[in-house]
Amino acid sequence: MSNTDQKVMTFLMFTGQAEEAMKMYISLFDQSEIISISRYGPNEAGAEGTVVQAVFSLKGQRFMCIDSSVTHQFTFTPSMSLYVTCDSDEEITRIYEQLSQGGTVLMPLGSYPFSPKYVWLADKFGVSWQLSYYGG
Repeated sequence: MSNTDQKVMTFLMFTGQAEEAMKMYISLFDQSEIISISRYGPNEAGAEGTVVQAVFSLKGQRFMCIDSSVTHQFTFTPSMSLYVTCDSDEEITRIYEQLSQGGTVLMPLGSYPFSPKYVWLADKFGVSWQLSYYGG
């Protein structure tokens, strides 16, 4: 699949942590990899070595990210989150434990009327995640 095969991609803007975040995310999910990455060089708009643009996949779904070279008055918000349907009880527990380190739990891991096992959290980068496991 080329970068243009998927017409809609979630775009994540970091401020120097894009590569660290991608590496953490792909370590958590099967069928995940960094597909392409380009970095700022010396005397370019961004800090040398930070991400101009990268594409990565989680469970086969592609995402794009950058390290912004501009300081903005905004960052990630929980009103936009990545919703992941986990394949096992072990997977949701493992991913929750990893993503919650240094992050904020918005709804604790537990059973809810809409899902037998669910958690909503913001990771240490501020990216919001909803993880659900429906059993089976």
